[in-house]
Order: sequence, then structure tokens, then C-alpha cells
Amino acid sequence: MFVSLNPIIISNMPKEKPSSAFKLKQLVTDFGENIFSTDSKILFCKVCEIKVASEKRFSIVQYIYTEKHKASFIRFQKNNERKNLQQLMPTTSKKSDFNLDLIRAMLAANIPLNKLANPQFKSFLAKYTGQNIPVESTLRIGYIDDCYTEKMNEIKKLINGKKIWISMDETTDIEGRYIVNTIIGILSHDGPGEIFLINVEELDKTNHSSICKAFDRSLFLIWPEGLHYNDVLLFLTDAAPYMKKAARHLQVFYTKMVHVTCLAHELHRVAEDIRSHFPVDDLVANVKKIFRKFPHRLQIFKTFEPDLALPPEPILTCWGTWISAAIYYCEHFKSIKHVVESFDSNDSVAIKKAQDVLKSQTLQANLIYIKSNFECLPTAIKQLQEQKLSLFDSIKITETISGIVKKLQGQHSDSIKTKLDSVLNSNAGYKMICKICKILSGEEESMTNLGLPEDMILDDFSYFKYAPITSTDVERSFSKYKNLVTDNRRSLKLDNIKKSMIVQCNF
Repeated sequence: MFVSLNPIIISNMPKEKPSSAFKLKQLVTDFGENIFSTDSKILFCKVCEIKVASEKRFSIVQYIYTEKHKASFIRFQKNNERKNLQQLMPTTSKKSDFNLDLIRAMLAANIPLNKLANPQFKSFLAKYTGQNIPVESTLRIGYIDDCYTEKMNEIKKLINGKKIWISMDETTDIEGRYIVNTIIGILSHDGPGEIFLINVEELDKTNHSSICKAFDRSLFLIWPEGLHYNDVLLFLTDAAPYMKKAARHLQVFYTKMVHVTCLAHELHRVAEDIRSHFPVDDLVANVKKIFRKFPHRLQIFKTFEPDLALPPEPILTCWGTWISAAIYYCEHFKSIKHVVESFDSNDSVAIKKAQDVLKSQTLQANLIYIKSNFECLPTAIKQLQEQKLSLFDSIKITETISGIVKKLQGQHSDSIKTKLDSVLNSNAGYKMICKICKILSGEEESMTNLGLPEDMILDDFSYFKYAPITSTDVERSFSKYKNLVTDNRRSLKLDNIKKSMIVQCNF
């Protein structure tokens, strides 16, 4: 009787539910390890380089039959065939070390490869190197991939086992493409860490979903074996709503990550608010028009004021330059007025308007107020853009500006104070980073009720000692991007642009 009961006992035993990691590994096996991979948390498509919803098996089947995946799979196969062909090439086709060094130097210095077709340049290189100078196509097809791979491997080695911060921003290039650049930096308690550009890619559209996908794709470039979620401690962006939404979604997986919106951007928004209250634009705009493309007027200016710099041409989207221009006019008001009044008002509408504006007593009072109260703002923005600042120094700069603004007097002081409070209070990550700074500097002695990420261990906090609080490194990478994609280099493919940028920025 006892033996006969064994099957009944076994059949009533509860079945053990398979873990999510086991399910993901099973899905990779079923649908192909050459197409999918997993880090035990997500299902990743190697073909499209994105995460795939894996809750239901049917959704994966639907994804495989989408047009986007089919097109990506065709490209994926072609790339693999090309790699296999390169591996089968005989060893006699060993690549030239000279050619490799040459393309490294040209990419790092942003010298277009077609300059090798210049007879004078080519004969110069041949004379002093004693080497056969390759044509552009040889370097572009045979060596640029090697340079890119070499640089990415160096970055992977340096990043391995380190805590990092990541910064992303998006721009529209000369071709109308939505380009997103991704910067990462090493967090270290010993000093400022190295910074790398790791990805340049085009987005179909700019929203939180595309940013999240670009975020993961970029990190897969340095961690192809699986994402190190616990090693990403800081995410820096601008204050765009889609960036904030993307950060909230990413924090579900990167549970230790603090999202901070750029403090230089925040102070620039305060500078824009200041500009809206003081009618100085007419002076700045019209004086700029007077001297632009008129050499004889510039000569008159230099005759009257040989030691004075020309009036600045502020870019309204460039951080704090408008306030710097207002300070210039305050310091040199009499000199500028003297030069402008020497011109014939009938020569230009801009001259007539500038002469009328310079007679305004209100203008003079506004310039004095701006200089006496906001001269510190462009300086602070410039200081925050500097690399290798400690977190304590960065926050001290911001708190100094906050203290100056709180002491403001005058008609528009309340509005400017409200604007500063608004941009700082809406930056939840900045509040959190301030609390971490207080712990690091010894001002905060208790860890309770600070609202910090629960998954952070004590050792993680020490890595914030030299953490940045601005996204200026991404802005600098866009400057290099625009220097690379000039009017006469618009035929460059984005893949080649990306590889050139990675080599140039990380040289």
C-alpha cells in the first residue's frame, strides 16, 4: 500500500516556477543565439540592437516578422559575410602599420582623407616618410574600422570594473538628421576620471523611447556581454521633458542612477529671464548690425578707440553671452556712444535706431543694474563648464549664485528669484547630489530620511566626490561634429562620421 501511494504523493507536489533568467535563456535558445542575447534581466536583439518585450512568447514572434527587424536582419547577414570574408583573406595581405598610423593622425587632427589626393601634400609625405602614400579609398575601406575598433577596445579596458556617469544630448545636423551623442566618464574617489565619447547615432524621432533605446545601445558597446546596471551612478542631460521622462524609465533598471539636469543650462534659463525684463536688446542688436560687413566703420571705430575690443556679438542660445554683452556696454558706454554718434544717421536704419537708444536714460540705468547684480552669472556658467571640478566646488558655485540672487532688490527681483527657485527645485537630482555632497564633506552626519536611492551601498557614495553636474562635454562633442560635417563634406556616411568622431574625440 505504501508503494502504491508514491505516485499520488509525487503528483500532488507543487511545481517549481522557473526563474525569469531561466525563461530568458530558454527564449535565446529557442529563437537563436545568433539573433538574441540576454544578461538574465532583459532580452536583447543583436540585429536591431534594442531590448525586446519578453513577457509573452507571441510578442517575440510578432517582433521577428516586423519590417524593421527583417531589414536589419538582412544588413546583419551582409556584415557577417563581410567579416567572414575578411577572416578568410590570406595572411599575405597584412595591413601596413604606416597606413594605420597615418589614418590615426588624420582622424585625430580632423584632416579630410581626400587631402591625400593633393599632389603637394602627397609628395611631401612621400619625401619625408619614404613610404608609398595610399589613396583615400584604401584608408577609408581598409583601415578606418581598425582605428575605431582599436579605440573602442581601449575604452572597454579602461571602463572595465569602474563606476561611471553618462551624459546624452540631441541636435539636428546640417542634413536635418536627429543626432544623439553619448558621453561616459569614470567616477573615482581619487580624482577626476577620464571622459569618452562612445556613440554617435541617428534617431528616427526625438522622444523618451528613442533616448532609452540609444542609452542601452551605447552601453552595450562597452559591455557587450551584458549591461552592468549597478555601475551606472549618474545620468546628466538637459531639462527637456522627454529627457526627464527617459531618465524615469531608465531608473527602473538602473536603480542606483541619479538623474541631474545640467546646472549650466539652469543658470542660462535664469539669464534668459533677466534678459526679458530689461530692454537692452535694441542696443545690442543694432550696434551689431552697424559693424557687421562694414570694414570702413570698423576702421573708424579703431581710429576713435584703438585699445578697445569690438562690440561683442552675443548668441542668445549660448550660455550667458547676452549678459556679458550688456556688461561690455556698461563699461564702455561713453566710447560706444561717441563712435556711433559720429556716423551719419541717414546711412543706415540700424545707425538711427542705435543713436536713439543710446540717448535713453532708462537704458543707462538698466546697464548699471545688470553689471552690478549679474556680472557673476556668466562667470559662474563658465566655471561650471570646466572639467575636473570636484562636486563640492561645483555646488559651491551654484550656491554662491543662489545667495546673490536672494539678496536682489528692485522691480524685477521677485520674478528672477522665483525663476531661480523654480529651476533648482524642479531638479530633483540636484537636491539629491547636494545631500551626497554634504555627506562627503562631513556636513551631514545622519543617513536617515535623505531620500537617496535604496540600492546604493556605502561605497557608492565615495565615487561622487568628483562627479560633474553639467552636460557641457556633450555640447563640446557637437562642436566637433559640426566641424567634421561641413558644407564640403556632406557626402560622408553617418557610420564613417561616427567612427571618425570616436577616434578624434578620444585621441
